[in-house]
Amino acid sequence: MSSELAELRRELRQYANPRRVEELEWFYKTEPGGYGEGDKFLGPMVPQIRSVAANHFNLVRADLDQLFRSEYHEERLCGLVILTKQFERAKKPELRAELYDYYLSLYELGAVNSWDLVDVSANRFGRFLLGDPQRTERVMSRTKSENLWVQRSAIILTFPMIAEYDFEPTIATCTALVNHKHDLIHKAVGWAMREVGKRELTPLREFLEIHAATMPRTALRYAIEKLSPSERADWLSRKAR
Repeated sequence: MSSELAELRRELRQYANPRRVEELEWFYKTEPGGYGEGDKFLGPMVPQIRSVAANHFNLVRADLDQLFRSEYHEERLCGLVILTKQFERAKKPELRAELYDYYLSLYELGAVNSWDLVDVSANRFGRFLLGDPQRTERVMSRTKSENLWVQRSAIILTFPMIAEYDFEPTIATCTALVNHKHDLIHKAVGWAMREVGKRELTPLREFLEIHAATMPRTALRYAIEKLSPSERADWLSRKAR
């Protein structure tokens, strides 16, 4: 372990809060059979984790490798914040591509194993795909994974595209996953379509015309959250019918 990694871990543990650990274990479903089964926590708050990461944005790859193999959720989160900042600072296309591929490998490693770890990073790394002619195919390939977090990342990676009014990748991934069995995918689908609708209502309404009656209620409620009360009621009545 390098001296910088040892210092990062020491700083994180300064914020450790054993009283929060039980609450976090419940919140992230670490019980047997839960989506976060077996995950461990130290208890610092997210702003504290980010402040530690800010002190170590130049952490080398070998140290990041060790962070991503940590049993502690917060160490992996800290590593993702650092890696994301390195990606955002990278100027050379080849370095950005290398960091993007490294990021995707973390899903196979099992380092990205919770919704918060996906959401804090995938929406940033999705910028790598902006303007890529194969962007829809790339994210769609992730919907076919059996890994819940890879599937969720397929949707969240498209958020930078939504910001650029490029809705095709989002609609494609949401269509592929709209009837998924897990509520964490239902929430991602609804969240993404809500973001589309905040920019243009037509693609959201077209999606709802096809799926409102059959999509999970959680996804529907998220998707229509910013619509008028009367329009929300109309879409919900279609689900009821």
